[in-house]
This record gives sequence, C-alpha cells and structure tokens, in this order.
Amino acid sequence: MSQDGTYGLNINGEQLFEFLDRVLDSNLAIESKTGKRPTPLCIWGTHGLGKTEIAMEVTRNKGWKIAYCAPAQFEEMGDLHGLPFKVDPDPNVLGDERTVYMTPEWVPKDEGPGVLLLDDLNRADDRILRGTMQLLQNFEMFSWSLPPKWQIIVTANPDSGDYSVSSMDEAILTRMIHLTLNFNVKSWAEWALKNGVDERGVNFVLTYPEMVTLKRTTPRTLVHFFSQLGQIEDLIKDIFLVEILAKGCLDEITADAFINFIKERLTNIPNAIDILKETNLNNLDEMINNLIKTENGVRLDLLNTLFTRIIFILKDNTVIENNNIKNVLIHFLMHNSIPMDFKYSFHFDLNKIKQIDVPHKMLVHEVVTTKDVLTQFIKMI
Repeated sequence: MSQDGTYGLNINGEQLFEFLDRVLDSNLAIESKTGKRPTPLCIWGTHGLGKTEIAMEVTRNKGWKIAYCAPAQFEEMGDLHGLPFKVDPDPNVLGDERTVYMTPEWVPKDEGPGVLLLDDLNRADDRILRGTMQLLQNFEMFSWSLPPKWQIIVTANPDSGDYSVSSMDEAILTRMIHLTLNFNVKSWAEWALKNGVDERGVNFVLTYPEMVTLKRTTPRTLVHFFSQLGQIEDLIKDIFLVEILAKGCLDEITADAFINFIKERLTNIPNAIDILKETNLNNLDEMINNLIKTENGVRLDLLNTLFTRIIFILKDNTVIENNNIKNVLIHFLMHNSIPMDFKYSFHFDLNKIKQIDVPHKMLVHEVVTTKDVLTQFIKMI
C-alpha cells in the first residue's frame, strides 16, 4: 500500500479508459477461448474523480450489459447471497424439505458480455466485505453464480484515515488487479468539452487546476456546478446567483476564486477554434494581446489555458488538414508575446498526439524559434 492508502500504478482518466477498454476485451477473449474467469479489477481513488463513471462509460461504449451494486447499502449477508425460503417437493413426504435462496435482483441473469460494478466496496461493513471473497475469487456465491462472459470491476476509496472505510487484508487484495486514478487537468478538460460541460467552467479549471482536488471541490462537484452555469447567460449580471451556487457546491476558496475569475472577465477567453479559423492575422494579434497582455506583463495562466484548448482541437485530423489553420498556427506560435518554454511545451504536445517522425536537422530549438523550420514542421502534420 502506498502512503496515501491506495494500490497499483497512478494513472489519469484517459489512461484508465484506455486500460479498461483493452483489458476487458482481452479478458473476454481469454474466457471465450479457455473458459477461465478473469481477475477482477480494482480502481482506487479519492471521491469525485470519476472512477465509477469511467468504468460505466467504457462498458456502455462496448454495448455490453452493466450490473451495478453498492455493497455499503447491505445490512446483512442475505443482501449478498439472497434470502432463504423453504421448498417442499412433496407435502406428503416428511424430511424432503430443503432451504434454497432467492437470487438478489442486482445479480445479472443473462449471459454477457457484461460488467458487474461493485461500487465503493471498502465502504461496506467488514462482514459484508469478507463475504465478497468467494465472489471475487470464483465469480459465485454459494447460492448463485455470475453468468458466463461477465467481469467484475471494483471501486474503492483510499485506506488513509481520511475515509470511513473497511480495510482490505491481503486475502482480499490478492484477488484483484489494482490501479489508482489521479486527477489530470488536461484529461478531465478534454472529457468535459466532449460531454458538453460549460466552456467557461472548463477555462476556469484549466487556469486554476490546483483548486480541483480539495475536500468539497472535486471533478464531480465541479460538473454539478457548471451544469447550473449553463443556464446562466450573463455571469456578471447574475453574480449573486453564481455565488450561491458556487458556495453550495464547492470549497469556499474555490468559490471565491471562481467569482474573481468572473469579475476579471477571464471567462471570456477566446474560443480556440475561433483563433485557428481567424483569416485576418491582424485580428489574431489583437485577440492574443487582449487575452494575455496586462500592465504587469503576460498572463501565462490564460495562455496555458488557450494552448491546451488548441491542442484538444488539433487532435481532430480534419482540423489540422486545413491549410489556413496551419498558417494561423504558425503565426500564433511565432507571436512575440509567447514565451519560449510555452513553444517548447506546445511542440512536444503536438508531436506526441501526431507521432511525427521529425528529421534530426529539425531540432526542437530550431522548430520553435525559426519560422521556416516551424513551417516545415507544421506542414508535416
């Protein structure tokens, strides 16, 4: 166990999605070939990171069945293995009576592929937790079995003293493969934009990522808050309503930061696609200067937000294939207000998502400092 009470490698949401997507398919192929049940997966992480939602989204995208179970709601073992009732095959025969168990409603009945999600398993009472050992090992209880082609995913909160959880001993831990979900602002922001989260909220998170993983401020509570913002067109005009919602959903320090973010009009960060599609380069310069230039220097935080948004858009191959957008991108990167370290970072991020085989002569320094070399690089994308 790590010092923060979790197990397995720390990964971000995008990596977790890719891992589950591949492993679930691999497990299904192995079971179909050998009949062997796969090892359950356990996703650790603090509250509100999206452990459950990611697992369910991966499953839904595959078109598989989902069965959800929250063992913390169980009061007794009967909730796990089913309630008993007596069967008497022949009332005229004494002693042929037997006790059988009704399978709980949450147990899947049909063949998979599917995923049984045991959510927040270690928040269950210790007796219930111990009762799941056979299920995790053999995919069955003494009273029922999971149908073929079903897999088990478990979520759990850290056993660090900060949560009301039951500790898992080695006998339980060794029945699962473990990994830990950590918050990554870029992965979250990309997911948020794809899922219609208010862009003003996404810009705030990208500008102040340190505000996210607090006690009440989590990706989950931020989505709750931003969904309310989507119904408010003018945040300044309705600032009191925004403040009520912010302090009702988030830690006070985050709420205050968001209110200041609004008052400074920082929610009006230009849409990245508008910048890339700007055909007038003088207008482009004005947009950049209005965003990042202040009396005290350059707003690097806002510049970073804009760079990140642009990278998200450039992942779409149909966007970068536009020659005008390539010219705008070159002009943008050569702008004299943009620090060199931002250009380096942008180059690495772009190279990473496009997997460009850059010739040795096009060194990173040359790419980000020389317009001719930068032009060659962008045209290779």
